[in-house]
Formats: sequence, structure tokens, C-alpha cells
Amino acid sequence: MITLRVIVDQLVSPVPGGLGRYTEELTRSLISTAPTDCVVEGIVSATTAEHYDQITTALPGLAGLHKMALARRELSAAWQLGVATSAGHGLVHAPGLFAPLRRHDRVRDETQVAVTVHDVLAWTHPESLTPTTVARTKLMLKRARKHADAIVVPSHALADQLGEIMDFGDRIRVIGGAVSSNLRLPTNSAATEALATKLGLPDQYILTAGTLEPRRGVTALIDALARPGASDLPLLVLGPDSWGELTLASVADEAGLAPDRVRSLDALTDQELALVISRASVFVYPSLEEGFGLPIIQAFTFGTPVIHSDAPALVEAGGDAGFTVERDDAAGYPERLGAAIDRVLGDTELADRLRIFGSDRAKAFTWRDTAERVWQLHADL
Repeated sequence: MITLRVIVDQLVSPVPGGLGRYTEELTRSLISTAPTDCVVEGIVSATTAEHYDQITTALPGLAGLHKMALARRELSAAWQLGVATSAGHGLVHAPGLFAPLRRHDRVRDETQVAVTVHDVLAWTHPESLTPTTVARTKLMLKRARKHADAIVVPSHALADQLGEIMDFGDRIRVIGGAVSSNLRLPTNSAATEALATKLGLPDQYILTAGTLEPRRGVTALIDALARPGASDLPLLVLGPDSWGELTLASVADEAGLAPDRVRSLDALTDQELALVISRASVFVYPSLEEGFGLPIIQAFTFGTPVIHSDAPALVEAGGDAGFTVERDDAAGYPERLGAAIDRVLGDTELADRLRIFGSDRAKAFTWRDTAERVWQLHADL
């Protein structure tokens, strides 16, 4: 019997975030696609019985839960130092860089470790992260260069970036993600309308996602909507209302846009998020750099027209299904975003074409495919 152990610690992190969702979806799919005579176990730091139950409930079919002796903080420190811990032998798959990276022999020890890198912001945009996160990321990637048997990245664009930062030889493998299986619309029209009323959704609106940190391009989008003659549709932002001292209202006011034209929608349930995306007139993703294009794939899934920057990972995810805007020349970026929005909102035929192409493009990303490729990766190793 071959056992693949997945580090599922992020599921019970105080803030699971996108990595927690990725971990849950991937592990669940690895369980459902396990080859004959293969099983999946979880690895988790020492925590409460309630957390252990939470993991096993979220991951039905998990063959076992390998409970470490150290709590998350102490285990993280130990793994950063390469201290041996009882993670066990065999196949280990880490959905992030939180992994037991130390010297081992795949043949003699019958151990292999694959880690996942979702972005290189610690190098390209360190201001987007806390100093602690930057330092930890850089340290763990150095350990991965020495001891990981494979480094999984979600896009070829990120693989190229990572290769420029460190030499991993042929160990980098591109395996993308997919939209959460829980991202579903209400099952009946009455529930749908009740939810729309609760959220205060306008009949028509422009939707984006991200924070006000410069990399995400939300400020450029607000500037685009403040241009003379620009669309007067409200802008809904999937994300927090503020970043540092900046707020959506203050950025809108500085741009000359009425503050009530911009509103934050944060901490939505999966059902709420699905509804907000599905009802948007257009989804605009102006981010200057991403490791993967999940937000635009979510919009594709619900047939929402998508406008996105020409950041390589977004172009790769979007294929020909999105309307691409060049992000170079920062001064002219808002003007180009605005022109793209005007074009899509003003051309019904173009918008319908983007809806059709997007819905088709979304089918290229499934968790089943992701899981099967992870199984193949470990088989190859």
C-alpha cells in the first residue's frame, strides 16, 4: 500500500485564506482519484481535538491523520531550521512551503517531498507581505532548493519567474488549480433574490477583486472610472475596504469619483460570492502580477465577461477568453482600462462572445485533473 501524506495544517489555521481552500480542494480530490493500492493521509501540527475532527470531517475518506508532537509555531520553526521531526517516511506533498525539508535519500529512505510555490511576491513585491512572511518564504525556498524533490507551481509564467530567482533544474512542475467546488449559486430563484437583496446588489455593476496595495491595480481601476465620460456603473470590490491608511472612499475621493460609487464586499460565503460574480456586468482584474489567475477563472465559470491585465499568469489562464489590457506605462494604464470597460459594456456582441469563450475556458481547470497530475508527479519521482 502506497501512502501519500498531505500537509493539511492550513485547514485549521486562524486565517485559512486561499491556501486553506487550495489545501482542502486538492486533498479531497487526491482522495477521490487515488490509484489502486494508494491512500491519502494528512499531516497536521499538534492542535485541539476539535481541529482534528474539523479536518477529518472536511476530508471524508482520509486514511489517517498524522499528528505531529509540536504546535504550528514550534513546528514551523523546527522545519525552517531543518530539525528532524516525526513526519514519517514515504510520499509527502505540501500545498505550500510549510514542509519537512531536510536531507533524505528517495531510494534508501523511501521518502520524497514535493512543495508548492504560489507566487514570488517575497522577491518582486515584498511590500505586499509582512517582513516575517518575506523572511520565512525566502528561507524555506532556499531549503526547497536543497532538499525538495519537486516544486509545484500553478502556471508556466510563475515557473519562469521562479527559475530566474533560483536554479531548480528540472524539478519545477506546472500543475494549476481550479475553482472551489463549493462556489455554487442558490438552488431557487426566491433564495437568489433574497440573497441579492441582503447584499444590496445593484441591477448592473462592475466587479473587481483585491486590496488597495499598488500591485493589485484597484486604484488604477478607480481612476479609470473617474475619467470624463466613463461608465457610471458602481464598482464592487471583492476584498477589504482599506489597506494601511488608504480606504476605498479616500481613493475614490482623490480620483474625483463619488465615494458611494465604490463599495467593498468582504468575508462573503461561497454562495454569496457565486451570486456576486454571476450578476456582474463585467469582471475587471487589473492586477500587475499574479502567480495564477483564479479570480478570472471564477468569473469565466459563471459566464461573466472578463477584462484583465497582460500579467503573464493572467494571460496564460485566460487564453483567448478575456479582454487583455497592457499594464506597462503606469500613467496610461487607467485610460486603457477605461477604454476596455467602455468597449465591453458598449458592445453586446463582444460581451456575449466573452461570456461564451469564458464558460468554455473554465472547463480546462478541474480539481480532478490537478489531483491526477499530482499523483503522476509522485509516480514519476
